[in-house]
Amino acid sequence: MRRRLKPLNRVVVTFQRLGLAVGTMRVLSVPGRRTGTLRTTPVSPLTVDGVMYVVGGFDNADWVRNARAAGWGVLAEGRRGRRVALVELPVAEREPVLRTFPRQVPHGVRFMITAGAVESADPDAFAAAAPRCPVFRVEPMPGGGSTAGD
Repeated sequence: MRRRLKPLNRVVVTFQRLGLAVGTMRVLSVPGRRTGTLRTTPVSPLTVDGVMYVVGGFDNADWVRNARAAGWGVLAEGRRGRRVALVELPVAEREPVLRTFPRQVPHGVRFMITAGAVESADPDAFAAAAPRCPVFRVEPMPGGGSTAGD
């Protein structure tokens, strides 16, 4: 599954850089742990009680590990990006966000099932995945206004 994701991710990133948003997908760029070079991955933010979150399907995905190390990234929609803080939720606080995922990000459900992150599209299945699906709260950073892309 992960091998098939790379080409798809490249397509989504290319569309975003051309100014074409793909559904709810956005591009998150996070500095690499060793080089500090921004590494980019598509994400689908969701909002729960007025707060934005991004969900990782794999606990050990590179972007998740980079986000944990850096604590920030650049979230872009089309050509416009803004620097944001990425605050990982403790496992006990992830369930409400994960329960909302199937409703707000329906195109991501099949990915999560195929990847083995969840067993079904049922909100309870997503809540049960809390120990293995990282959730990051996305917060604006002071002075992290929007930036124009290439």
